[in-house]
Amino acid sequence: MDFLLTEENRMWRARARDVAEKVVRPLSWKYDRLQQYPWEIKDALVEAGLFGVWIPKEYGGHGGGVLNLCIVVEELSRCCGGVGVLFAVNALGSFPILVGGTEEQKKKWLPRIAQGKTLIAFGLSEKNAGSDAGGMSCRATQDGEHYVLNGAKKWNTNGGAADLYSIFCVTDPESKSRRISALLVEKGTPGFKIGKVEDKMGIRCVPVVELEFENCRVPRANLLGGEPGYGFRHSMQTLDLARPGVAAQAVGLATGALELAQVYANKREQFGAPISSFQMVQAMLADMATKVEAARQLVYAAARAADTVTCAIIRSRSSCATRRSFRSTKARIRSSGWSSRETSSRRRTS
Repeated sequence: MDFLLTEENRMWRARARDVAEKVVRPLSWKYDRLQQYPWEIKDALVEAGLFGVWIPKEYGGHGGGVLNLCIVVEELSRCCGGVGVLFAVNALGSFPILVGGTEEQKKKWLPRIAQGKTLIAFGLSEKNAGSDAGGMSCRATQDGEHYVLNGAKKWNTNGGAADLYSIFCVTDPESKSRRISALLVEKGTPGFKIGKVEDKMGIRCVPVVELEFENCRVPRANLLGGEPGYGFRHSMQTLDLARPGVAAQAVGLATGALELAQVYANKREQFGAPISSFQMVQAMLADMATKVEAARQLVYAAARAADTVTCAIIRSRSSCATRRSFRSTKARIRSSGWSSRETSSRRRTS
């Protein structure tokens, strides 16, 4: 159903497929067996410009949004599910900055992520707080111009390989609505270390680890959005944008499986003919193809909806920043003893 895709969509699919076939497929077994991060594959993705696909143009990306992200993830997952995750998790980690970061945070980090110079991970889940994200216990306490972070995060995908981590933590345990905030924690920060590395059954080329924080001092400038208490909102907005990418991984894997099934059906012979010539096998393959295509279109529809939401969030964020700046300016004017009436009077007399 290519007629539903734009020229831009088809361009990203062709570019991702080229890298997937030439680089990912030949190396996928090697890194799955070794359970090592495939830096040479990552470098190929960067060289193809794929890391900037979902990041807006004003922050150094290509402005392709969630739909083009899903198309790229699907093509990579078609050849290796691990590489699909490796790529998509950088979108997951950077979406909090995109939807909730200050302008300074966006300008500092998003261009580096788009260029593939900075890898990022998303730290939300804990041992006793998985689906119930609001039940987390990782705690950050403000100390002057820093937050002191203590606790641990579980099942962190890309951990160890990543240079930057979006960490969600409790900053106000007494609050019900503003309990959680997010901190951008850089690799190498004192008090931050990688704990247990999981030995996985699949998706083995991308690490999944525990993150441990012990009196880890994070600059207040790294508080996502510049204000505490918005972490839960930012995490939910992030998941809304990232989930179509997870579904795209499944579509890519299903597509790859279908293609292998077709190859096998054409090679396997019974009664002097390939089994692909048998009506029952043809029906099975047709049913598989129908389900895969239906799933693909559902993912694309969700991605298009997510792109609409993203634009609304960014516009809302910019509007809120403008209103805060206006209120701050008014407060400074009042504190200086100047009222709007006095200002008008002085203008008239001058």
